[in-house]
Amino acid sequence: RFHQSSFREETGRERRNRDEQGRNMAIGDAWKQISWFYYQYLLVTALYMLEPWERTVFNSLLVSVTAMAVYTGYVFMPTHIMAILHYFEVVQ
Repeated sequence: RFHQSSFREETGRERRNRDEQGRNMAIGDAWKQISWFYYQYLLVTALYMLEPWERTVFNSLLVSVTAMAVYTGYVFMPTHIMAILHYFEVVQ
């Protein structure tokens, strides 16, 4: 027999707890995904063989070189592109 008393409405506190658990699970899932990508990066570049301080030095150099390349491209590419467009007379 069907008992209606077994179906009660969710209170505000229960709803907040459920929402908070969902957010925590989402953060945990995102952290697992980022950890997996980092582990793949370590395996592909063979950095897993290095000691932690060597890995830190390598990653610092990699980030520095990448940042300098992006900055240089951002500063100088518009000038070079305009020179090319003037050369081919696309822009007067």
